[in-house]
Amino acid sequence: MSASHERSAPRATVRRLDPILVDRIAAGEVVERPASAVKELVENAIDAGARSVEIAIEGGGRRLIRVIDDGIGMSPEDLELAVERHATSKIPDNDLTRIGSLGFRGEALPSIGAVSRLVITSRTADGEGVSLTVDSGVKGPVRPAPASRGTRIEVTELFAATPARLKFLKSDRAESAAVSEIIRRLAVAQPQVRFTLRSESGSPTVFPAESEPGQAAFLRRLGAVLGPDFPANAVPVDMAREGFALQGHVGLPTFHRGSASHIHFVVNGRPVRDRLLLGAVRGAFADTMSSDRHPVLALALTCEPGLVDVNVHPAKTELRFREPGLVRALIVSAIHEALRRAGARSSSTGTRAVLDALRPAGSVAGLVSSGASSSSSWGNAAPGRFAVHSGASAPSLMPRPASRLFSGPSVSAPAGYQPPQRPGFAEEDVDQGGDEGPFGFAETPQALFAADLAPPGADLRPEPDDSAEIGAHRDAYPRDAYPLGAARAQIHETYILAQTRDGIVLVDQHAAHERLVYERLKRERAGGGVARQGLLIPDVVEMAPEEADRLVEAALELERLGLSLEAFGPGAVLVRAVPAALAGGSVKNLVLDVLDALEASGVEEGGPAGEGDPDPVSRRLDALLSRMSCHGSIRAGRRLKPEEMNALLREMEATPLSGSCNHGRPTFVTLGLAEIERLFGRR
Repeated sequence: MSASHERSAPRATVRRLDPILVDRIAAGEVVERPASAVKELVENAIDAGARSVEIAIEGGGRRLIRVIDDGIGMSPEDLELAVERHATSKIPDNDLTRIGSLGFRGEALPSIGAVSRLVITSRTADGEGVSLTVDSGVKGPVRPAPASRGTRIEVTELFAATPARLKFLKSDRAESAAVSEIIRRLAVAQPQVRFTLRSESGSPTVFPAESEPGQAAFLRRLGAVLGPDFPANAVPVDMAREGFALQGHVGLPTFHRGSASHIHFVVNGRPVRDRLLLGAVRGAFADTMSSDRHPVLALALTCEPGLVDVNVHPAKTELRFREPGLVRALIVSAIHEALRRAGARSSSTGTRAVLDALRPAGSVAGLVSSGASSSSSWGNAAPGRFAVHSGASAPSLMPRPASRLFSGPSVSAPAGYQPPQRPGFAEEDVDQGGDEGPFGFAETPQALFAADLAPPGADLRPEPDDSAEIGAHRDAYPRDAYPLGAARAQIHETYILAQTRDGIVLVDQHAAHERLVYERLKRERAGGGVARQGLLIPDVVEMAPEEADRLVEAALELERLGLSLEAFGPGAVLVRAVPAALAGGSVKNLVLDVLDALEASGVEEGGPAGEGDPDPVSRRLDALLSRMSCHGSIRAGRRLKPEEMNALLREMEATPLSGSCNHGRPTFVTLGLAEIERLFGRR
């Protein structure tokens, strides 16, 4: 552009914008979509002391938003001033550092009125009803109107004054879903308030008010918001530290979702979506859940208003803490403590999935007839198929030698544990010719699986000779003495079937042992170093030169984890020691697994480190331990002896977080006796 053209260009003068235009510009920040308007109006109702709020929307909130509350209402003078910009009753002392209400800026009503037709009708307990209309920023007079105590607000033709904004809205269904999400988050934050949401999609959504305070009432509200499965799969959280108190409930690691929308945080009664809080949750579940899954939880943090700044985001969904490291440490510690108190628990949704899988698609009669019509013998049956068999010509149940049932490093039994002795587990005690075994069970049908079934597991319960002794012993063995019961069998060399007093438990041996090894390695690292075992003959592992260099660079870190290695020429490392918990396995596979973990941790983005938050080195070491524990765990396909299966169950009972593996998969599922009976039509 030429200089002469620049000189001839008209010079713009600075002028004050029209007030209505100012309101419409400000509305772009405050009222982004219909859900934003609903949020502001409902928060105003809660600040007014409402105990019941009814919301109705049409067209996803574009055509109509109606909010009715039973709060304190407004006088004619307050109503006329309420639609003016920056007019509010919520900062009486002009102190922004001690905000105790949800709203405080005085922008919501004028912003909404600038881009829609806004009608407000209100009445105080001892006053007359009044009404005021704001149409696209033009305010009408205050008029008398019939009204009950509280406030009624109707917003119609939202964004009619700014048609360009309408083009950026989503479908009515999507906008309605956004409104519903806002109400759900407010319902979690305010359990003492009744919320009713009506729309064109069907029956209204109602969250009844919880009249009594406390964790029990909060959990009932969470069951209504997060689903009926949540209370049975959640553990309470209650911890306080240096002016901050954290309460709520977190779902078990095996009770997870594919998105973070089921994570609810409340700070001083305000629902928030803050990155610091979400990062703390990810850190707390880092070694119990896969990175592509998200926990289900609701936590309420309370503190003095001066310890948090809520005036940092237009929608007030983010905030800043004076001590962010302290808050993060509190959240991580509280979740860890709650999950450890839960012990060996797995979500009930796994039980439901098992029941659904076990329910027959057809009738039992059809199954029997199809089996009976087959002329083939058991030996000719297709692998993996069950055939109906009389058992007359079935082979006897012959246990395999212990050397064939198990090889490699054994499962470590907890200190003081002694495998119980019962007759019938020694090879010479197996009845090969009789119709019944030593306990009165017919052994012939069991012999159908003689080629693949290991001997039954030991039973931890006494076997008295008469009913009188049964009653006496039953009191000596409390119901919760062994929550995971006694091992009965190993199925497909992968799963342990255990019997409890009230049902059965199916354990994934690899997932369970992976968690046990990981927790052991973490305890050893925290106690001063992972115990290691030197190799009698050092092992040489070959790989690409750059991979060997990466391992050598991390040698000091790996030394702290019990893995001692050094360079051995180009493209090779010499391994001199391995963690004692992993001794006996393949050294090469262990080194390659560690190499993969090093590559992943090198590019993985960690959250900001704060007080109580593992530093990048700790996160890296935990990732390495997780990979190493997976490598050193009992693999699927390995046969276990009865005492080893029971030792695994006892160690699971004594180990926190043993209900899930390092990746968030369940380690066991339970089936109650009542559920099994219903499965067979006995109930």
